[in-house]
This record gives sequence, structure tokens and C-alpha cells, in this order.
Amino acid sequence: MNDTNSLPALPDRLSVNPRSPHHVAEIFEHNIGILLNDKERFDVEEYCISEGWVKIPSPKALDRRGQPMLITLKGKVEAFYK
Repeated sequence: MNDTNSLPALPDRLSVNPRSPHHVAEIFEHNIGILLNDKERFDVEEYCISEGWVKIPSPKALDRRGQPMLITLKGKVEAFYK
């Protein structure tokens, strides 16, 4: 089964949150991997390759809507299909 031809191109910036303008639902039909400084991260909520950052949820802090606060980590970001 060769699905590499049917995979949509990964955008420069992508968010898991469906309310975000950077959310692309077609991308999430496939498994995506994120590398930050050559280590795979499994808790990424949003990333930007050109600016070199990822956002991960805080373990305890919540915003006023009850959603986890996002922490920004900087480094070399790579996105790929698994």
C-alpha cells in the first residue's frame, strides 16, 4: 500500500486546535511526527517550522477557559508523516 502520492503537503505552521486558523483537518487523517532538535515529541499542540518553535501543553496551568496553557519551546523543527 503506497499512500505517499496521496498525502497532502505538510504546512509551515499547523495547529491541533480546530478553532485555530492554522488547523487543517485533512492533515490529521494521517499520522504526523514532529522532531524538535532531532528528538521526537508526542505532545505538540502547534508548530512553526520557519520560526523554529513548538507549543506543548502545560502539565498544571489552565487558562480562563479551562484549556491547558501552552509553553513555547524553540529549536530546529521538522514535521513528517509516519
